[in-house]
Amino acid sequence: MASPNLSRAAAEQRAALLAVESYRVVLDLTGSGTFSSVTTVRFSGARREPTWIDLVADRVCSATLNGVALDVSGYREEDGIALPELAEANELVVHAECRYTNTGEGLHRFVDPVDDAGYLYTQFETADAKRVFACFDQPDLKASFTLEVTAPAEWSVIGNTRPATTREAGDGAVTTVFTPTSRLPTYLVALVAGPFASWHDTYRDQHGEIPLGLYCRASLAEHLDAERLFTETKQGFAFYHEKFGTPYPFSKYDQLFVPEFNAGAMENAGAVTFLEDFVFRSRVTHYAYERRAETLLHEMAHMWFGDLVTMRWWDDLWLNESFATFASVFALTEATEYKNAWTSFANVEKAWAYQQDQLPSTHPIAADIADLHAVEVNFDGITYAKGASVLKQLVAYVGQDDFLDGLRRYFARHAWGNATLADLLAALEEASGRDLSRWSAEWLETTGLNTLRPRYEVDGEGRFTSFAVEQSGAEPGAGEHRTHRIAVGVYRSDDAGKLVRAKRIELDVSGERTEVPELAGQAAGDLVLVNDDDLTYCGLRLDPRSLTALIDRIADLADPLPRSLCWSAAWEMTRAAEFRARDYVKLVAGGIAAETELSVVETLLAQARTALGSYADPAWAQQRGWPEFAGVLRKLADGAEPGSDRQLTFVNALAAAPLEDALLDLLTGWLDGTAPLAGLTVDTDLRWRLLQALVAHGRRGEKEIGEALQLDDTAAGRRQAEKARALLPDPEAKAEAWRRALTDDELPNAVSDAIVSGFRHPAQHELLTGYGARYFAEIGEVWERRSSERALPAVVHLFPGWELTPENLAAADGWLAGTRPPALHRLILELRTEMLARPLAARERDREAA
Repeated sequence: MASPNLSRAAAEQRAALLAVESYRVVLDLTGSGTFSSVTTVRFSGARREPTWIDLVADRVCSATLNGVALDVSGYREEDGIALPELAEANELVVHAECRYTNTGEGLHRFVDPVDDAGYLYTQFETADAKRVFACFDQPDLKASFTLEVTAPAEWSVIGNTRPATTREAGDGAVTTVFTPTSRLPTYLVALVAGPFASWHDTYRDQHGEIPLGLYCRASLAEHLDAERLFTETKQGFAFYHEKFGTPYPFSKYDQLFVPEFNAGAMENAGAVTFLEDFVFRSRVTHYAYERRAETLLHEMAHMWFGDLVTMRWWDDLWLNESFATFASVFALTEATEYKNAWTSFANVEKAWAYQQDQLPSTHPIAADIADLHAVEVNFDGITYAKGASVLKQLVAYVGQDDFLDGLRRYFARHAWGNATLADLLAALEEASGRDLSRWSAEWLETTGLNTLRPRYEVDGEGRFTSFAVEQSGAEPGAGEHRTHRIAVGVYRSDDAGKLVRAKRIELDVSGERTEVPELAGQAAGDLVLVNDDDLTYCGLRLDPRSLTALIDRIADLADPLPRSLCWSAAWEMTRAAEFRARDYVKLVAGGIAAETELSVVETLLAQARTALGSYADPAWAQQRGWPEFAGVLRKLADGAEPGSDRQLTFVNALAAAPLEDALLDLLTGWLDGTAPLAGLTVDTDLRWRLLQALVAHGRRGEKEIGEALQLDDTAAGRRQAEKARALLPDPEAKAEAWRRALTDDELPNAVSDAIVSGFRHPAQHELLTGYGARYFAEIGEVWERRSSERALPAVVHLFPGWELTPENLAAADGWLAGTRPPALHRLILELRTEMLARPLAARERDREAA
């Protein structure tokens, strides 16, 4: 069912009344359907007023406040347990029977099909601790937690702290009592249990020792690369200790790779949980390792941003996520092997931010979050990527040393407490001596994207006679002009024929037009970038001369960051219907062979697929676009170094495309080994990808899916089989996939995600006719029936973006005109804009080419 909501006003009212001292949570995990939860909460009351405690349980057995039994006969999940008049000092004891989940919320239970072993883990953000124990489930009521857990003796039981004692509990069970935690918010409490495989090491420096642990399911143990993970973990601690000036604040650091996780990872204090897909059971590219390392360092940064110092309310979620995103890329470039991580950031994270910031639902980085339902759709490109981009600007503005000094003051002043944006700005202002109120007003409290473009004149000798940077008003939003710290780079050909930077001017731009007199009289070169080095957050446009150079010579740009900025500018122009989709595909096809950064290569391939599938004239795409692009991918795969990351990247891209018979024959030969590609190892995951490509085109069917599952009857294999069955190109398979995804509320989230991912394929749009109307008729009930976490995959991934017609756009507008839950309305509005309105405009622009 949908989660109970909590408004900011109600949270503020409760926080003004209560101060929570401690929780003792006693859990019995030896049962299978429900588990016993006994919670003792000690807290003070500022006034003799009533309040409530949150709990989502199958049954409340009893509740006692200060020795007096409470009437719980009328208990409802949405109300929690009412607490009558409080004393100055209070003790509440609640005994409940709570439910295991399979949705990644509360206490998730999973049984490994390989060995029938059971595994449990908690996931409490945003407010799901109440699914496991009675609590005041809001971030500003921090407390110390002591967990006492009874579980099967063969299990490892991991919490935020180290065990204090263990004792036999009978019937093959052991009770573990953990040492009390420091003061934490409820959403950071963690419990992970099961017969995990584990590895252990220690990080040592001048601050002392940090015990390190890695955990994954026993059936995945052979694939976990502990040495690399421990190395990157130690590099992270060394970097953050130096830069943050505050030692790691918890007693140990465990990283646990858990099944069916809904996100990439979760920053539980001292016990970080990760999506177990990060345990690579087949070969992946170096870029996949980079993304995993970024996630590892992101979660580690949260130990300071979020765990040591916690936001007061979810308005300041960005204080957690933006800082962790910025810090992780900072650490990647300075402390690990991934030295070009800022290039990945410019091409991946900023593309996410630009897309989110152009939607009608865009919001300030420092958002106004009225309730929990609002925050659950705010884990987005603004909160993570735009916020991190703006922090990168702030470092350039105040200077790195002063920025880090401000952070140290912030940590010292607010350790174990809660803080707000004002608290952070105060610390940074003290350290830097700068007034940041204007910066905050411009960047944190406004919405939308400014676009910067050059305006210049060139004389007969090829020199600038004038140069200015023009800035559009922020859009969407109030049209503000912001102050941007930028670098203008002028690029020209060197003796080797490469485009290299010949001139760089760093300056502040503000208002509609900023003159750059330093460039007058300088050689104009071949290409101009007005956000060189990616110092600011902006839309970037190229002048006609530079755009010509980009189209003809992007492969000649020697440095990966300016090349990435050019790719990004071309993509944003395509999305804005300023650059034809077919021209963008041609640009990628002609320039990708020279691209050295795998993060950029993978992004370009994904964007080219979007351009072909959604932005290009469909007749051209079917007849020429897809066949020609697939041909380029084949040549790139054939020409790549055998066994290289680039070869695997191009093979993966080819398997995701609509293919003609000759290429399907090629994939068949790769899959069955009759015509192998030199150096390509068809391992477990690649076997599934090739099979799914053939299934989608009708070359393989249920028989081959079953045979593949026999070879890989694991949790991951079963999900791959579910995706393959949803990809079958017949109406019955689509109807069954739709039914299960939208009506089977007992499916684990991970299985539902797999089904949804196979429902649509670029070669199968005709099979999906009619599902658009069904979507708008049924999605409201799905949202009402499920929690937002459970409903989101269906809402987002089954949105009928394949029906790019004015009629489908009108259907979306008609749905939006009704009275809808605000969070769902926001999601559909975003999808309508990004998957219908924008593609229709881009297709119209592309048709002009015909």
